[in-house]
Amino acid sequence: MSLGDESDRRQAALRAMAHPVRLRILSLLTGASLTAADVGRELGLTHANASYHLRQLLAAGMIVQAGEERIRGGVAKRYRYDSERDRARDRETFGDQGFDTQRALFAAVANELTRRTAEANWSVGATMTDAELWVDPEVWREIRDRIVQASRDLHDAAQAPRTPGTVRTSSTIAMFRMEDS
Repeated sequence: MSLGDESDRRQAALRAMAHPVRLRILSLLTGASLTAADVGRELGLTHANASYHLRQLLAAGMIVQAGEERIRGGVAKRYRYDSERDRARDRETFGDQGFDTQRALFAAVANELTRRTAEANWSVGATMTDAELWVDPEVWREIRDRIVQASRDLHDAAQAPRTPGTVRTSSTIAMFRMEDS
C-alpha cells in the first residue's frame, strides 16, 4: 500500500467517524447485523438517511456487509461492525502515524458521551474513573491489558438492540500513556 493510499484510508476513517450518528450506528452493529431499515427504526432516522450513513461507514472500511435478505420483493443488505477486524485494521493502517486520528476519535467520542449521559439511568449505579496518575510501567501494562480484555468481552457479549433480557449500557474507555513534562 502506498503512502497516498494509507493517507486516503486515514482520511476516510476520520470523515466516517466525524458524524455522531455513525458512532451510534457502529455501536448498534456490534451486537447484530442490521439493515438500513433496522438502523433507521432504532435511531429514528429515515431509511435514506440510515442508508447514507451505512454507505459512508462501508466505504471507509468501518463496517462489513453481512449478507442479504429478501424483503417485500426487494433485497436488503445487512451490515455488521467487527471490532476485532477494526482493531487489526487500525494497527495496519494507522500504526504510529495515527496520533491525530486517535485525538480526533477521542473528541468525537467525548461529544457522544455527552449525549449518552442525558439518557443515563443513574439509579442503578454508574462508575467513572478520571485520573492523571504516575504508576510503575509494568503495573500500567497489566491494568491496561485487563481493561482491553474487558472491552473485548463487552463487544463479544453485545446483542441486537432491545433483545429480551438485555439492558442498554454505555461504556467509554480511553487510556493512554502521557508524555513526561
